[in-house]
Amino acid sequence: MKSLEITHGSVAELTLVGPGRGNAMGPDFWRELPEAMASLDADPEVRAVVIAGRGRSFSYGLDLMGMAGTLMPLLQGKQKAVGRRRLLTFIRRLQAAIDAVANARMPVVAALHGWCIGGGLDLASACDVRLASADARISLREAKVAIVADLGSLQRLPRIIGEGHTRELAYTGGDVNARDAERMGLVNRVYADKEALLVGARALGAAIAENPPVVVEGIKEVMNHGANVQAGLDHVAVWNAAFLQSDALDEALSAFLQGRKPKF
Repeated sequence: MKSLEITHGSVAELTLVGPGRGNAMGPDFWRELPEAMASLDADPEVRAVVIAGRGRSFSYGLDLMGMAGTLMPLLQGKQKAVGRRRLLTFIRRLQAAIDAVANARMPVVAALHGWCIGGGLDLASACDVRLASADARISLREAKVAIVADLGSLQRLPRIIGEGHTRELAYTGGDVNARDAERMGLVNRVYADKEALLVGARALGAAIAENPPVVVEGIKEVMNHGANVQAGLDHVAVWNAAFLQSDALDEALSAFLQGRKPKF
């Protein structure tokens, strides 16, 4: 089932469409995202991309129920080296999907409305610019489910909002509203509603598309060059492959399935 819709053009659009609630990121999303970005990257007409979500939210993040068939066998039982290697490969595959956005030749604008949680923030942080509607709520939620965020937020957000804000978001797992996100530099501008947000995101994409593409691509390449994100992604992938299994994770998953607050 499709989780993404693509509209090509000088300002292309990539829309998250589910099928999970709140555009949660299930198996289809992780397969389709790098394919979609490769398609846009290969189209010489595309000069900018807007990523948005259909419905009431940008994304709830990783679809735990949808991914259970893949993820649970990697987390259950007493893992030996082979099992931990499979988990490492799984984490790196998800990382590569988000990297496809960060490494695209053209700038990518994230249009955030409603909830942007966990993997949704990983995706947004991989974009070049983030805009939001007034109802946006953003959260680096992984600590609340006993996971070290491993898909790029911990590596990319410090360059966007600084170490202090990133550490507070990561340590607490708390929510940030649109205005606070704007004040800390997480989003560039806040719009009244989703409709105004999409108009603003498309206008920004159009302004980018007016400039020589080879120059814009050069700017992105040069700015990305100094980020040194990959070393951090490699480190957290190995960390989670070794330490993700824990009593805390068992409690977090049980609480999620039972619809209650976990007790750590």
